Amino acid sequence: MIEDILARVIVVKRDGKKVNFDGTKIAIAIKKGFDSVELESESKKYSEDDINKIYNKVIEKIVDLKTDRIKIEEIQDLIEEEIKANGYEDVYKSFSEYRENRTQSREIFFDEKRKHKFLKALEKLGLKTKENAEIIIDNKNAMQTMSAYGSTISQEFATSYLIKKKFADSHENGDINIHNLDFYPIGTTESCQIDLEKLFTDGFSTESSVVREPQNIFTYSILSVIAISGNQKDQSGEQGIPAFDYYMAPGVLKSFKKQFRQTIYDILEYTDYDKFIAINGIEREIDKLSTIDFNIEEFYKFTRNADELKRMFRIVYKSALEKTNNQVYQSMEAFVHNLNSLCTDNLNSKYTAINLGTDTSMEGRMITENFLRCIDEGIGNKKSIVTPITVFKVKNGVNYDKNDKNYDLFKKACKLAEENKNIRFAFLDSTYNIQKYKVGDYNTEVAYLSDGSRIIDNNIDEDKEIVSSRGVISTTTINLPRIALKHQDLEEFFNELDQKLELVKDQLLERLEIQGNKKVYNFPFLMKQNVWIDSEKLKDEDKVRKALKQGIMKISFIGLNECLIVLKGKNHGESKASQELGIKIIETMKNKVDEFSKKYNLNFALAGDTTKEIAKEFMEVDRVIFGKIKDVTDKEEYTPSFELPKEYDSETKIKIEAPYHELTNGGHITEVCIKGNVEDIIKEMYKKDIGFAKINKI
Repeated sequence: MIEDILARVIVVKRDGKKVNFDGTKIAIAIKKGFDSVELESESKKYSEDDINKIYNKVIEKIVDLKTDRIKIEEIQDLIEEEIKANGYEDVYKSFSEYRENRTQSREIFFDEKRKHKFLKALEKLGLKTKENAEIIIDNKNAMQTMSAYGSTISQEFATSYLIKKKFADSHENGDINIHNLDFYPIGTTESCQIDLEKLFTDGFSTESSVVREPQNIFTYSILSVIAISGNQKDQSGEQGIPAFDYYMAPGVLKSFKKQFRQTIYDILEYTDYDKFIAINGIEREIDKLSTIDFNIEEFYKFTRNADELKRMFRIVYKSALEKTNNQVYQSMEAFVHNLNSLCTDNLNSKYTAINLGTDTSMEGRMITENFLRCIDEGIGNKKSIVTPITVFKVKNGVNYDKNDKNYDLFKKACKLAEENKNIRFAFLDSTYNIQKYKVGDYNTEVAYLSDGSRIIDNNIDEDKEIVSSRGVISTTTINLPRIALKHQDLEEFFNELDQKLELVKDQLLERLEIQGNKKVYNFPFLMKQNVWIDSEKLKDEDKVRKALKQGIMKISFIGLNECLIVLKGKNHGESKASQELGIKIIETMKNKVDEFSKKYNLNFALAGDTTKEIAKEFMEVDRVIFGKIKDVTDKEEYTPSFELPKEYDSETKIKIEAPYHELTNGGHITEVCIKGNVEDIIKEMYKKDIGFAKINKI
């Protein structure tokens, strides 16, 4: 067989090193040659069939050579010959020109290999490839171009000097995807669920100023954006707020007290009531208020039983509530608009997920109601909010049933979903979420990021099994369809799956060493302001590893749907046998990941990856190598995580995908497209033990 012949071939690199033959590298080289022409012309001239044809011809030529050793230059000669022989003149020209530039750079830096590597990195910015399409084609501004150079050099430095070759090769070949590779050398973590309450209690510092404890809902709103912005600078991924309604509620109370007090003063200024009222006593009573939901008759003791004064207090209370609600709306509007601008205009800014919906206090309800209203209204000119992403937490006894106090807010959240606004639903009563919940402790209510990243499990310290102040340290994704395409035999499939899990584990540990060796001062907000758990114990010069270990190390996967089609002929929505195999695959991964956690006393977690770019990259390379395979490589991208394709009806998707949620403790999402009632679908998800979901109305 061709595979057996190629397995015996040794490739001799330019520096004389000998490596095993890897057809994937040839496929990627050919694909980049074709991609460069596609982007130059800005039109679709060639299909994947063209790329696959050249790839197969090159492989045939190598087999025909009947040699057990071949030089890298000989392989490139064969690629050029086949491209030209098959009439792709423009691709041949692009490929040969790039090759000539590479030759010249090697001559210039023949004795300075390190400089040569960086020249290679810089040349990537000049080569029209899909990775650099936005940089080259879209004419980005100067700062974005500078950022692109920095990102490219950082990635090259990481793969050349920091990452073991086997990890870098697996990433380049499309076996795995190391997330945020350009941040590897800097040692940043990915994401964090920010505890605003802790920041608000004593105030915090930024690089240029000290911020005192906020005293009204306006400053709560402004400082929330500042906190998110500060944390974004220290991390590479998305930020989250796990209990936004609870965190902001004290700001509502503070604003109400000011309004209540001021309204009384205003009335007294225009009347003679001050002669009958003990102002000092009223002041003390206002200061004692712990909620805005109280009986105004408590203030009747200051009226000397005068009906007119009692009426005044009723008017004051109603007016203060209305004014406070208006302030909350304006504050939430400012928060939403400012955060949307921050995360869409700035370089390298990511989404922010706002988790809310379970605070039943009058203050918390006011926050949630006005926040949802602002999301509904958008940012003007009929434009929807890009970020923040709303995560509405669904919980029985709180907002799920029509008799629950926050049921009206749940209905408003459903309305946003019906209008396809940026909203997700987290189900706190699902089996694997409710078991973490400690009654009355909202820090143990599971929180999510927009991609389904789930923060709660803590194998290191059960007392710190909380959501707030923790996040994702790093993520690497496994290409499941690739393993299936290489090994239809199940024993061989599971053997390689085991090897890939071990590889990713080792790579994440290697990255943790880089991250953990950074100092507190490297993260002026995340660590110095004690946003990350346990960082308050550290000094500026201390390494951050002790704090980082409380975070999550995600091992993710993409394309279970296509993997099962390759292995069983049908996906898990069409065949019971495929569903059983799918569960077995993910259970195997989960058990292995749990073993890693116990062995290393770290929080490894399994997650379903929903990143479209990664799903697309994986499939495009696989299509070059394996050709177009029906329902596998004949589409734009692999199906996210364990999901069925979106065209499946919601009932089937919910039924089939539900069991996978419990197995993916690091993150999961079920996304459905519906024509019917959103609330009915959410009720069905709740019953089937879904953990996190997105609903699209069609």
